[in-house]
Amino acid sequence: MSTWLRFSLLAICASGLLPSLPVRAHGALGDARQMVIVTTAGWNSVSGTLQRFERHDIHAKWKAIGQPFPIVVGKAGLAWGSGVIGNQQLGADAGDPIKHEGDGKAPAGVFSLGTAFGYEAQLLAGSRMSYVPLTPSVECVDDAGSKYYNRIVDRQKVHAPDWNSSEHMLRDDELYHWGVYVNHNTSPTRPAGGSCIFLHIWRGARQGTVGCTAMPKDDVVQLIEWFDPAKSPLLVQMPRDQYDKARKRLEDARLPAID
Repeated sequence: MSTWLRFSLLAICASGLLPSLPVRAHGALGDARQMVIVTTAGWNSVSGTLQRFERHDIHAKWKAIGQPFPIVVGKAGLAWGSGVIGNQQLGADAGDPIKHEGDGKAPAGVFSLGTAFGYEAQLLAGSRMSYVPLTPSVECVDDAGSKYYNRIVDRQKVHAPDWNSSEHMLRDDELYHWGVYVNHNTSPTRPAGGSCIFLHIWRGARQGTVGCTAMPKDDVVQLIEWFDPAKSPLLVQMPRDQYDKARKRLEDARLPAID
């Protein structure tokens, strides 16, 4: 590094200002070959759009798969969650909302995907995801004081359940007939940072969730059939303006352009 550049950077740091430099791609972003982009009009918006993208290898350009389709997020909109990339790297501002337990917001950020789940004994034919068939004893723990917080567990297989609050996954409606666990707040798990975030079937186009991202049943099925763990699929979710900002900051990651 030249002496001039070294002193210039020191002067910038001393002033309290950070240089506006591109942020290099996080490994998870660079490795992904499948990506789901969810955008909304703003932090408080409930409705949004989902678009699938895929690339043949990590050096190829992203290509849109199929047509965008409507989704809903939390009934209170979006807030920064905890995913595979720090929110500051994505351009988060100090005044942006932060996800916490019970706030009715879906997490914004970049997230890997976990297991699929559903009411059927077996997963959809041809799907490559791991699968949890839901039974009356399968629960997702939302008690922040439990060591099982933010995990899907089978109560019958837990020696000493330590939670006082959980969601019973086998419902009496269609919402979880098919779904996918989103790896939000998992590495590490922050107590009360938000739990049990899924992609699942919606109640309707105007009905927000308690924190998940929901869509028509056929579209959930389409995602489960398409996701390939070998391609390291990611969910990228945030307000549209924030997505455009993140895309500029993460130019090395080549986030796809969306209409």
